[in-house]
Amino acid sequence: MNGMLSAVMAEGQTILENCAKEPHVVDLANFLNSMGANIKGAGTDVIRIRGVQKLHRAEYSIIPDQIEAGTFMFAAAATRGDVMVKNVIPKHLEATTAKLVEIGCEVEEFDDAVRVRRTGDILPLKINTMPHPGFPTDMQPLMGVQPQIVVALALAHGTSIVTESIFENRFKYVDELTRMGATIKVEGNSAIIYGTDGFTGARVSAPDLRAGAALVIAGLAAEGVTVVDDIVYIQRGYECFEDKLRSLG
Repeated sequence: MNGMLSAVMAEGQTILENCAKEPHVVDLANFLNSMGANIKGAGTDVIRIRGVQKLHRAEYSIIPDQIEAGTFMFAAAATRGDVMVKNVIPKHLEATTAKLVEIGCEVEEFDDAVRVRRTGDILPLKINTMPHPGFPTDMQPLMGVQPQIVVALALAHGTSIVTESIFENRFKYVDELTRMGATIKVEGNSAIIYGTDGFTGARVSAPDLRAGAALVIAGLAAEGVTVVDDIVYIQRGYECFEDKLRSLG
């Protein structure tokens, strides 16, 4: 994304290789093109940008944040909830939806909304994070989104394994979850999660954005009071997070 922004008004052609393919990368390219940029290939490994002399004004609606949506979907799973998440693009959530169904949730898709409901036990799972369109690493219990699913799997009946194949040091939040009663063992780039009956409230610290959101989810599912410190990380990526959660009860 920074490469595209740098190249838009550079002289000549810039070629970016080994690019991320996530929807928000494509959305940025579409936005810049609507202002007169010349960007081709967004959504593939190779993006080509031919520099232009100037950009013009434009009005543009950005796509919904699929990771924020996924966070609320996993919150519903962890708390045995029934939540309708509106203003989403269900196609962008396909990998997350598939995992929720695998762990025992009911997922119903609409044109611009998705409903997640859990009535039974959470089932254990083995997950590998992969580049888009695979399971989004930000949705895992490792450092980005993975922490959210790790929280859910920590409440499963059985043993789960989450392997992070993209980023290193994605499991910094595991120690905080352990303080709340989770049983998780980190071996190399994998987290082995032994399901427990429930969490207990504790004082924990958010080590980063997605892990902070995951700790809030754990607090929602825990018995007693949980205090999450360092929420500046959470506030960077979630607008009015606490208000939205309160609106859900």
